[in-house]
Amino acid sequence: MGIPTWVWFVIAAVALVAGLVLLAADRTREGSRNRERMRWADLRGWQFVEEDERLAKQWSAGAIGYFGAEAAVNVVAGSTFTSDGRRPVFVFDIEAGGQIPAVVVAVRCNRVHPALVELWLASVPFQRPDMPELLGPVGQRYAFADDAEAARRVITQELVDAADALGGDVGVAWLENEWVLASAAPQAGPSRLERLLRDLGEIADIVDPFDEDAEAGRHWQAPEAAPQQDRHA
Repeated sequence: MGIPTWVWFVIAAVALVAGLVLLAADRTREGSRNRERMRWADLRGWQFVEEDERLAKQWSAGAIGYFGAEAAVNVVAGSTFTSDGRRPVFVFDIEAGGQIPAVVVAVRCNRVHPALVELWLASVPFQRPDMPELLGPVGQRYAFADDAEAARRVITQELVDAADALGGDVGVAWLENEWVLASAAPQAGPSRLERLLRDLGEIADIVDPFDEDAEAGRHWQAPEAAPQQDRHA
């Protein structure tokens, strides 16, 4: 005995309603995030735009490359003070495939870094087709770089300690071009983003000190690492 036709209509109707409810919930969350980010920018005297298709394309590494960012939304642009002075900043959500997988915080340095360096939490499935070279564990994270020798000059113990202090909700922090960036969960609110901005400002001061003499320090030496595919089997 077959299932009556009306049963299939009921099932289709229920699925349609469920889909509409989920879509409405997603739009509600996005609208709430949008308003919260806008209020935060206004309180700080920073600029806010709902979407910038070009901004995310400034970078290709870290969370940008991992999630395949297509655009930056809920974008805040401004500047913040660090121990070494004022630095420009961006805060924005990554949009990929119609979803918001992460929020990115970026702090600008005054010069281009000598190497691309990515610092991933060991608990994150960080592999992607175009990963830089694996250098090895550094503190609580794994380091990857496109130039191993240059990266070893950048990765000081001070930088390792600062990266460890970012927190377990920061899947990756990275140095790309003249920027220090990190990504956190998309639900991170203004207070969490403020702390992350301060922490990235400290990292910017470490890797881009205004006082050239401050660059001297104890550099990290990568231990011999097993092949990348063995790290997270």
